Amino acid sequence: MATYKKRGYKPSDKKDQQQVDEIQSTTAEVFNTLDETASKSEQWIEKNSKALFYSLIVIVVFVLGLLGYNKYVTEPAELDASNQLAFPRKYFNDAAVAGSSIDSLLVLGLEGADGKYGFIDVAAKYSGTKSGNLANYYAGVSYLQLKEYAKAIEYLEQFNSDDELVGPVALGAIGDAFADINQPEQALEYYIKAANKKDNAFTTPLFLQKAGFTAMELKNFGKAEALFTQIKEEYASSEQGKDAEKYINAAKYAQ
Repeated sequence: MATYKKRGYKPSDKKDQQQVDEIQSTTAEVFNTLDETASKSEQWIEKNSKALFYSLIVIVVFVLGLLGYNKYVTEPAELDASNQLAFPRKYFNDAAVAGSSIDSLLVLGLEGADGKYGFIDVAAKYSGTKSGNLANYYAGVSYLQLKEYAKAIEYLEQFNSDDELVGPVALGAIGDAFADINQPEQALEYYIKAANKKDNAFTTPLFLQKAGFTAMELKNFGKAEALFTQIKEEYASSEQGKDAEKYINAAKYAQ
C-alpha cells in the first residue's frame, strides 16, 4: 500500500530509509531513461534531418503540383474542350431541324470544317474532359442517324453519364443500334439497362416498352408480359401506360 510522505519527511528507521533510497533510485533511472531516449531521438533526427527535410519537400511539391495541375492543366483543358465542342454542336443542332441536308450537316459535325474540330477530334483529343466525354455521345447519335450502327455503338459505349435523361437515352440509343442490325438479344439488354439507369416518368416507361416489344420479337412472352405489367403498375399515367393493358393481353395470348 502506498504511503503518503509529508514534505520534510525523515525516515524513522533503516527500513524506511531503504524504501526512500529505492524510490529515489527508481526515479533517477526513469529520468535517465527519458534523457537517453530523448538524446537518441535528437541524434536520429539530427542524423536524418536531410532525409526528413527532403521528404517534406516531396510532399509539399506533390500537393502544389496537384493543385497546379488542376489549375493550369485540367481547368484550361476543360475550357478549351468546351470551346471546341461548340462548333460541331451547331451542325448537330441544325441537323435536328433540317430537311434533305441532314446527312451533310451530321458529317460536318462529326468531322469538323474550316480547321475546326468535329466530335471525333474532340472525343480523341480531350478524352479526359467532360466535353470529350460528351463528344462521344454526339458522335454516337450522329452515326446512328447516318445508319452507321457499328460506329454508333462504339462511341456511345465510351460515353458515361449519370444525368437523369442523357444517361438512359445513350443506353437506349445503343439498344436502337443493335435492333437496327438485327441483334435483338443485345437490344433487349440495353433497353433494360436504359430503363433501370434512372427512375423517371419519361425514359423508364419508354425503354420498358421498347424492351417489351423486343421480348415479343424474341418470343419471350413471359418477359414481355412482366415488362408491360411494370409499366401499367408503376407508370400508368405515362404515354406508354395508356396502352400497357393492350400489350399485356397480347403477351398473354401469345404464350
